[in-house]
Amino acid sequence: MTNESATDGKRAIDPELLEILVCPISRGPLVHDAEAQELISETAGLAYPIRDGIPVMLIEEARKL
Repeated sequence: MTNESATDGKRAIDPELLEILVCPISRGPLVHDAEAQELISETAGLAYPIRDGIPVMLIEEARKL
């Protein structure tokens, strides 16, 4: 079975993983931005990158919104 998102370099985040992950600063929920391949913390105003399908939850790697 071919995952269409894998063919264009984008991978889906496992919904169970997304439920578990929280922002390391605000401890609030994250929103997956599939197009940008980021996890967004609206509370903290940060976007955490997803590299090779793995969320990078390091504050110093986050982009300010």
